[in-house]
Order: sequence, then C-alpha cells, then structure tokens
Amino acid sequence: MTGESPAVRWLVVVIRLPANPSRHRVGVWRELRRVGAIPLGGGVWALPATPVFAAGLDRVVELVTRADGQVLTFDSRPRGEVDENALVAEFNAARAAEWTEFASECDKFEVEIAKELRISKLIVAELDEEEHNLDRLRRWWRELRARDIFGVGEGVDAEERLKRCEAVLDGYADEVYRAAHTPLGPEER
Repeated sequence: MTGESPAVRWLVVVIRLPANPSRHRVGVWRELRRVGAIPLGGGVWALPATPVFAAGLDRVVELVTRADGQVLTFDSRPRGEVDENALVAEFNAARAAEWTEFASECDKFEVEIAKELRISKLIVAELDEEEHNLDRLRRWWRELRARDIFGVGEGVDAEERLKRCEAVLDGYADEVYRAAHTPLGPEER
C-alpha cells in the first residue's frame, strides 16, 4: 500500500493431504473457503494474519491432522506494493462474491415470505421455519462482517438488507398470529 502504512501481515498455509480418500481434500477445501482463505496455488492458501481467522485456521489444522496430512503455516509480508495490492484485491474479490451471494439469499428470503403471504400459508410451523432461515442469515452476516477486514463495497448495504428481511418476517409473523387467533366459524352472539 503506501509507504506510510505498514503492509498487512499474511498467513501462508501449505497443505499436503493423502490422495485418498478425496473427502478429506474436499472437507479441508470447504473449511478454507468458509474461513475466508484465498487459494494461491496447489495446496497453498493465504489469509490476513488477524485474530478473526485463528479459530478457522485451527479447524483446518485439525481436519488436515485427522486426514494424516501436513500443514505448514508461514507468517509473511508481501515484498512490495504490487504484491500487497494483488493479495488484497484477491481477498476482496472473494469477500465481494460472498456479499453478493448474501444479498441473493436475502432476495430469496423476501420472495419466499411474499409467496407464503400470497398463498395465505399463515401457519406457525412455517413461521418457525422462516425464523430459522433468518437466524441463518444473521449468523452469515456476522461471519462475513468479521472477515471483511478491508470493507468491500458490496458489504455496505448488507446490514440494511438484513434489517429489511427482519421487517418482512415481522410483518409475516403479525399475519400468522392474526390468523392463528381468528375464529374459524361465524362468531357466536
């Protein structure tokens, strides 16, 4: 970055796994992606050396160890501004893709609630399911926000998107509770 700000430290993780069974490679790959690591090449990954990534890296090491593999972790700094910018750009591109996916899931959530309202599926079991879906979105938002350490633009509106989902669910909940407390037959006088 500029000469005034120190370069971000990065963890470079080299992973070696036995060829079989492939489920170990897939599991490690998924965990590295979930943690926010970026692939640099065959079995080599990088992530900023900040505490937010420590627990995820520990999970990766555990998965590799259980698979009788090897993990080498190096604390490193890019050699220059070009390398630093390339790493940050790649890291930010991965975060931008995650935020875009998050926004898409928020859209799906809102469409699902609109469908339930349109077909008058106003039952408590459906409300419970949608509350679980919203809880999943909340957890995902917290995880993304924690690992988006450079603050990509795609994440800027994410909190508003989540609040909109919460408001949509609140409206649906009102309708479900209203339906649950409406008498089924004609009112008795």
